[in-house]
Amino acid sequence: MAKPIVLLGFMGSGKSTLGRQLAHQLRVEFVDLDRQVEINAGISIPEIFAHLGEKKFREIESQVLREALDVQSGIIAIGGGAPCNEINIRLIKQKTVSVYLKISIPELAARLASSPTPRPLLEGKTLEETMKSIVDLLNQRETYYNQADLILESDSITPALLLNALKNFLP
Repeated sequence: MAKPIVLLGFMGSGKSTLGRQLAHQLRVEFVDLDRQVEINAGISIPEIFAHLGEKKFREIESQVLREALDVQSGIIAIGGGAPCNEINIRLIKQKTVSVYLKISIPELAARLASSPTPRPLLEGKTLEETMKSIVDLLNQRETYYNQADLILESDSITPALLLNALKNFLP
């Protein structure tokens, strides 16, 4: 694999799960950017948000992304907000093959409601507030997400389907 494959999309879209499975199938390294942020910071993402704020989290996330893109090949799952600034999206476009896992809003809401993973941007919100937050955040982020090399629209994509789509897309 000449370039790393970056999976991007909204929180709950399956980037980490699919990325781990895809890396296993391809026998390449898998990097979960959120986990790397936690390792580098020495605290969890919810703790970063609570104690340092979203701005500091985004700074750490951008630094970890740059490091991952400099030394990694394989599959990299990035956080939902990671590609959402001009510097990060430019690096992703230059150094990777990017895949946007596009999931419907009702499916995202269902996944996030049943997920044990803490989501600081949705913390303490009702289902109605969560839906509104998803819509608002997607409206802000889709401009970046839609710059991906490959956009896969599916609420039930499997690693096999993702692998097949990548094989058909890659030279």
